[in-house]
Amino acid sequence: MGFNQKMYGLGSKRSIIREIFEYSKARAKEIGADKVFDFSLGNPSVPAPKEVNETINELLATQSSVLLHGYTSAQGDAGVRKTIADNINERFNVGITPNHIYMTCGAAASLSICLKAVIEENSQDEVVVFAPFFTEYRVFIENAGGKIVVSQPLEKTFQVDIKDFESRINENTKAVIVNSPNNPSGVVYSEDTVKALCEVLKKKSEEYGKVIYLIADEPYRELVYTGVNVPYLMNYYDNTLVCYSYSKSLSLPGERIGYIAVCPTMEQGNDIYLAVCGAGRSLGYVCAPSLFQQVIARCISAKVNIEAYKENRDLLYDNLTEYGYECVKPDGAFYLFVKALESDAYKFYEKAKSHEILVVPCDDFGVSGYVRIAYCTSKETVVNALPAFKELAEEYKK
Repeated sequence: MGFNQKMYGLGSKRSIIREIFEYSKARAKEIGADKVFDFSLGNPSVPAPKEVNETINELLATQSSVLLHGYTSAQGDAGVRKTIADNINERFNVGITPNHIYMTCGAAASLSICLKAVIEENSQDEVVVFAPFFTEYRVFIENAGGKIVVSQPLEKTFQVDIKDFESRINENTKAVIVNSPNNPSGVVYSEDTVKALCEVLKKKSEEYGKVIYLIADEPYRELVYTGVNVPYLMNYYDNTLVCYSYSKSLSLPGERIGYIAVCPTMEQGNDIYLAVCGAGRSLGYVCAPSLFQQVIARCISAKVNIEAYKENRDLLYDNLTEYGYECVKPDGAFYLFVKALESDAYKFYEKAKSHEILVVPCDDFGVSGYVRIAYCTSKETVVNALPAFKELAEEYKK
């Protein structure tokens, strides 16, 4: 037909999350935004820390346009990479250097680059993901030439089912993606889970005589509640690549800024870093936005006010469970993973939509019968939506 039909398919049908988000905008024009309860998109409502805007203004007033708007090195500004490496070492003591850091246009670019770097051409390479998982993992893995393999969780806790995970690994397994805090469940994988997972990887790597890479997808690392610890995977497994984004930790999703960190004790780590650089080059992900490289370097210790998210979480969780909904209470991120009130999550979504509640059916996340509620909205939206959630539950009880 003269063009790539697979790419046409991806472009002509958006992800379910984006489809609902676009519907929300159209519906808001029809009946008013205050009457639409949109919980579809993980778009932070909490503003960026004041340091961010102050830093932007200061940089614009004092720094040259070449520094702020010109090209950096392909892998990112050396000073920025040093600041990030120093911060990682201060927090997690892993001995990383600037030459293990690659600046990216957010976590999506980080994941795409890492997968392109490790999946070999014309291979049977497989990548294991843990359900529920972010829907775009499938796109990123398949675009890199790999095959996605889904490991099912322990349903009550949504921690990794270690036995199921081990059964998914074979001689074709090239990498495993870990997302904690998790999108869409909000679950933080415990240290016991992480240790058990890494022991399986070490055992299987030895059994098959090959490296199995661990790719840590960490855009929600800083969004945890009541002192919950998120294990840093480099401390548990040498062959780890960390994909980080400031979209959530600094409320900068539209600025597309993040990084890849390659574990300094990784086997052939220098070669893997060069493969990351080459993958970034091949995908066109070089020289991440210069201004925001400088911004995040100067705001490296800043944090958003996650109390606003916690307040929304508690309001929704406490009221929804009182109304009869079932969900695991999230320790991080800003999502509730709620069991639909019927077996078909899409039918439940349609009924919720009739109450102007927009949630995401999660079959594409690898677990059927659940919906995701993104509570990174205003508190007003949460409060106003509660009567609609109650009416929806009562409709099912009838």
